[in-house]
Amino acid sequence: MSDAILVLNAGSSSLKFAAYIAGHGDELEFEVGGNLEELYGAAKFRARAPDGSVAGEHTWPAETPPRHEGALEFLFAWLREYDKDAKFMAVGHRVVHGGVQYSAPTRVDAGVLATLETFVPLAPLHQPHNLLPIKVLQQQRPELPQVACFDTAFHRSSPPLAQAYALPKWLSDKGVRRYGFHGMSYQYIASVLPGFDAKAAAGKTVVMHLGNGSSMCALDNGQSVASTMGFTAVEGLPMGTRCGSVDPGVLLYLMQQMNMDAGQIEALIYKESGLLGVSGLSSDMRVLLDSDAPDARFAVELFCYRIGRELGSLAAALGGLDAIVFTAGIGQNAAAVRAKVCSHAAWLGVELDEPANEAGGPRISTPGSRAAAWVIPTDEERMIARKTLDAVAI
Repeated sequence: MSDAILVLNAGSSSLKFAAYIAGHGDELEFEVGGNLEELYGAAKFRARAPDGSVAGEHTWPAETPPRHEGALEFLFAWLREYDKDAKFMAVGHRVVHGGVQYSAPTRVDAGVLATLETFVPLAPLHQPHNLLPIKVLQQQRPELPQVACFDTAFHRSSPPLAQAYALPKWLSDKGVRRYGFHGMSYQYIASVLPGFDAKAAAGKTVVMHLGNGSSMCALDNGQSVASTMGFTAVEGLPMGTRCGSVDPGVLLYLMQQMNMDAGQIEALIYKESGLLGVSGLSSDMRVLLDSDAPDARFAVELFCYRIGRELGSLAAALGGLDAIVFTAGIGQNAAAVRAKVCSHAAWLGVELDEPANEAGGPRISTPGSRAAAWVIPTDEERMIARKTLDAVAI
């Protein structure tokens, strides 16, 4: 019988999963992973083996959607058939917000779950969906330990100045502060960076998690010291559909002059802005890079320009720069975006190796570049599995 860890990352109508076999110490062997999508319609299940081949597929008619409850029952039954020798010792969940209370992976009980529910207003697009599988499994499999791994936790090492807003203290005391997100991704990059660049791992590095949700993090000796995201996951860079940082006066203008209510403003800044809003075409960087439409080109340029500005800010927070790292969907796959960002970063000592960039790296800077540039794939699921294993082994 093999001990296994299951990792779940739930969205509003999707469930991403990965299963790992626990070996000696903190060794983890990826066994199978995949997605369940469109859970409230014509749902689809697809699993991949370690070699990338299809390990399983299933569909549901739109008239009988599985929802999250049915999806979890199906997944556990499928996993039992896929590996009859595996025994799941715990489930690790990606939970976006841990507030100020949680700075480490945490075993979930009723009290912890109740506290996590209070953070829903801080991450309305993510937190409710992250918590749903926890609730379902508490009913379906109450004996199975569950561990919440927080995207905010990695940034608790940032100094108080980096976490503060210039707001009255009573608001700060109520938790209105800069939290930062994508922590599982940044912690994974920090853990593998020594194998790529020992100087960068021990020094001053800015990691760029660029995808449909995008952020940047300044690492000093592998610790987070500043991040572009703040109180919510809408601050910082423009994203697929999120606006990123915007003058609060704009929001007041929308309320007072455009008569928009909170729900309309929420939809605007979370779902109708970013690459989609600027381009008027798509939130997908691949579509924009393939388009000749002026607004599509402008959206790409704005995205890269804002990355360049934030890079200067984070380099200032670090007091220097030894390396930059590109990761996540856009960072790992969009050579044109990397080239534009490196061009913006030339003043910081980044010198792009164009053939290496087109080839996808991993190193995409020249040997003589003062600051190195890398492309390193992230693996948030593996980091969650590691954290979950640690939490249940205590």
